[in-house]
Amino acid sequence: MTTVAILPVKSFDRAKQRLGGRPDLAAAMATRVLDALAAAERVDAVLVVTREEAVRGQASERGFEIVDEPALAGHNAAAQLGLERAIALGATRALLVPGDCPLLTGAEVDALLDRHDGPGVVVVPDRHGTGTNALLLEPPDAIRPSFGPGSRDRHLGLAEGAILDEVPGLLLDVDTREDLAAVQEAQR
Repeated sequence: MTTVAILPVKSFDRAKQRLGGRPDLAAAMATRVLDALAAAERVDAVLVVTREEAVRGQASERGFEIVDEPALAGHNAAAQLGLERAIALGATRALLVPGDCPLLTGAEVDALLDRHDGPGVVVVPDRHGTGTNALLLEPPDAIRPSFGPGSRDRHLGLAEGAILDEVPGLLLDVDTREDLAAVQEAQR
């Protein structure tokens, strides 16, 4: 089995608009997620879908492949580009993770992959229980990603028998000031 992790990262200039446009925060969070993926032993390859030069450099330093995003078409389009590349590489499963979950660890990635070692779709929700912060797909084309508001239920509905699995480091994504405060509180 070949497991490929896919990290779509939007331009830092456009990131975190609800936080007053914090490119520094977006960059720091993406670095933390890259570190977690580098530490994960069950991930065979990492694809980073981005146009952001800073992330491209960090990904290259870690030996990750960069998938060029020809246009800023949104998270779902970037995720689909990553899935298509993973399939072209012969991946048998793919893990889509966001760049704004700074508490994610390599051990959590490995544990998630260990818990779900077979065909199917695993939906990892956000702390609100309405969004999706990660998708584990075996095979990688099991469903088409549909991130955004209400995505948890959408993803569960797209695949018969889809499983919901909470991962502590993936529950806390940072989109709002309240989310940032929750991450800071969790780190205490």
